[in-house]
Amino acid sequence: MNAKQLSATTPASMRSFFTVWAGQVFSLLGSELVQFALVWWLTTTTGSAMVLVLASMMAVLPRVFVSPVAGALVDRWNRRLVMMVADGLSALAIVLLAALFAFDAVQIWHVYVVMFVRAACGAFHWPAMQASTTLMVPEEHLARVAGLNQALQGLGSVVAPPLGALLLSVLPMQAVLAVDVVTAILAISPLLFVHIPQPERPAGQVDRPSMVADLRDALRFLRAWPGILLIIAIAVLVNLLIFPALSLQPLLVTEHFGGDVLQLAWLQSAFGVGMVSGGVTLSVWGGFKRRSLTGLLALALSGAGFAIVGLAPANAFPVALGAMFFAWFMNPIANGSLMAVLQVIVPAEMQGRVFTLLQSAAGAMIPLGLVLAGPLAEVLGVQIWFLVAGFAMAVMAVGALFVPAITRLDDIANRKSPQAASLEEPVTVPAGAR
Repeated sequence: MNAKQLSATTPASMRSFFTVWAGQVFSLLGSELVQFALVWWLTTTTGSAMVLVLASMMAVLPRVFVSPVAGALVDRWNRRLVMMVADGLSALAIVLLAALFAFDAVQIWHVYVVMFVRAACGAFHWPAMQASTTLMVPEEHLARVAGLNQALQGLGSVVAPPLGALLLSVLPMQAVLAVDVVTAILAISPLLFVHIPQPERPAGQVDRPSMVADLRDALRFLRAWPGILLIIAIAVLVNLLIFPALSLQPLLVTEHFGGDVLQLAWLQSAFGVGMVSGGVTLSVWGGFKRRSLTGLLALALSGAGFAIVGLAPANAFPVALGAMFFAWFMNPIANGSLMAVLQVIVPAEMQGRVFTLLQSAAGAMIPLGLVLAGPLAEVLGVQIWFLVAGFAMAVMAVGALFVPAITRLDDIANRKSPQAASLEEPVTVPAGAR
């Protein structure tokens, strides 16, 4: 399916997309709620920081190690079935864990295993959904849909914790876990009836290459497109900078601003409300015609917001609160716009591999960032990380605006299909080279 065909997509295909998307809304909110409940159970049961660190690692490791393989398989398999199986296996893991809670037989390692399985299922589900979006949504609406997805993630961070806390106060853990099973059923049900297009095989390809060859082709594609490679590098570096800032928020409140749990709640609410507001803004506005310009300007402004948080004096918590909201308002505009660039340029039959390579590289930056941020914050203070991260993000984004390899992606995307664009910089492998 080329760009012209996408632009001529019928309203029925958009209805099909939003039918699937609505089911995924329930699934995401259910998953966020259950994740909160499990983390809270680990916290109250053990009181151990190491236990929480290990739980976080269970959610990160599949993104690093499973994602590349998942991407190659998603490009081979039926993407609708991938999403159904991923949601189903995740729900099955929760059913087994709920049974262990019901019989009072649960152990800490059981929770770790379930968290790992759910994260591994997500490593398959996310690229399948992103790649399917490209084939169901007209090209001119991809940024708007990406904005909706970003708003949904922010909404989950706002709604899931209080709702999870409420349910935990009135229901046993196994009943709270059952919520995720119900929402998984709501996500799977539309997929039983909605057709999701599959990408066509590249012209001239008769036999399917090996999975290793598929991954090699994806890497070769990225090397041939330095602009895309640079966008991925920016996303990876942003992950390196942002996640430590999130983990340091409690110390920023207590050690720098002299606040307590109420101030921390306000700061985290600014994160969630900012993401929702920014995502909705992008979904309504759609961004500039040059998607990379929209994304990079928003990224620079987001970095400025984080830098202001780091510069705010100890007696200026409201300034930090407003800057935090602004930083996270700009974040989904940046993420959604740059993701739309990738969805337009990367050929449909290769999106699973490329997107999961991005996911793997970005996930690997989380533990590295935590390792770097901890000692720096101990020596120079917590706020210095926000200042360094924000300044680095802004400089990186502004500098990228002057890189021709990135700016020309918009020119190609606005006049050609992904398949036609890929012919300008060949990524195919000569027969017999594999």
